[in-house]
Amino acid sequence: MTTADPAMDDDEARPQPLQGVKVIDLGQVYQGPYAAFLMAKAGADVIKVEPLHGEPVRIREALGGGASLPMAMLNSNKRAITLNLKSPRGCELLKALVSRSDVLIENYAPGVMDRLGVGAKTLFEVNPRLVYASATGYGLSGPERDSLAMDLTVQAASGIMSVTGFPDGPPLKAGPAVADFISGTHLYGAIITALFERERTGRGRMVEVAMIETIYPTLASNLGMIQSDPGPPPPRTGNRHGGLAISPYNVYPCRDGHVAIICLVEAHWTNLLKAMGRGELKDDPRFIDNAARVTHMDETDAIVEEWTRNLTRAEIFEASRTYRLPTAPVRNLVEVTNSPHMHERGMLQWIDHYSLGRIVVPNSPLRYHGTPQMMGASNARLGEHNREIYGGVLGLSDSEIDALVADGII
Repeated sequence: MTTADPAMDDDEARPQPLQGVKVIDLGQVYQGPYAAFLMAKAGADVIKVEPLHGEPVRIREALGGGASLPMAMLNSNKRAITLNLKSPRGCELLKALVSRSDVLIENYAPGVMDRLGVGAKTLFEVNPRLVYASATGYGLSGPERDSLAMDLTVQAASGIMSVTGFPDGPPLKAGPAVADFISGTHLYGAIITALFERERTGRGRMVEVAMIETIYPTLASNLGMIQSDPGPPPPRTGNRHGGLAISPYNVYPCRDGHVAIICLVEAHWTNLLKAMGRGELKDDPRFIDNAARVTHMDETDAIVEEWTRNLTRAEIFEASRTYRLPTAPVRNLVEVTNSPHMHERGMLQWIDHYSLGRIVVPNSPLRYHGTPQMMGASNARLGEHNREIYGGVLGLSDSEIDALVADGII
């Protein structure tokens, strides 16, 4: 199902861009499944392959409550099967699926797929057109290759935690699983690039993404500080600019919470002065330009806070729209989940889930104009499509499928 694109004439609707592309999703947790989710939302036929007991996020269903919400969020619009890859027969079935597929995604630790007998080299012999996508924490080579990696440990090793927090506090992790999702997005880009190449060459290839490598470019502002001063690592900057090179750039208290304000160019500062009714500061040498404001950062922040603390978030946000300021209220998760803006655009959708009840799930943030957005749906239950895939795709009989179940293969 899809949602209508208000800018599109229904008579000219185009198919989903990845319609007809077949994907085997061996991903687990967030990184691999998110890349496969983006492909599913672009129209690919994604088959999620899980161990007989389910992948780690599915196992959270036993905890009850919202612990399994990520499973619902990242696995919508996929079909689901179970498969025991530790058995020779299970590996044979995977190869049979690979022979009929365009992409395989996995984010196991380096070497796991080879040890199972279904590594890239083996699968290319089955299907030379396959795009084999590997996502790991540290890559398939290098001295840290075999280090176990999760989002938390990659945040630590990549430098994220060292720059997150306040100068007088300990290093902190970023709230969301940024390493998983940034690397999952890069993995999607690598897959699409390889599929594009295959259109010209007829050959597939292996692509890989290392979580730690996708993080480094995000530290650009922070890295500027060590470039100018190669001494001891600089202190954490709290909510200020990571390179302490822009002012104002901070989160300020207001009557009902907090707001974020940044003045990237001089026009922003001029407009902020108008919004605050402080036009007399326009020619003050302490605030005459960004360099001066950076030198007098505490004074600049004090002036902005004097204004914000007497207003509500809504009043400040409205002023920012009037005066064209980069400003936003700090919203909590309940407010974000119910955002009228994201619901109207179809990025967030309410669905009825088989175990969680009424929930909000995300759509893909990638928009393909001329093609309706796909509607969200409950993620498939564990092994829900076993008979559909093993019977309808691989041509196995009901008795053969029953035998696979009895033997612990599916």
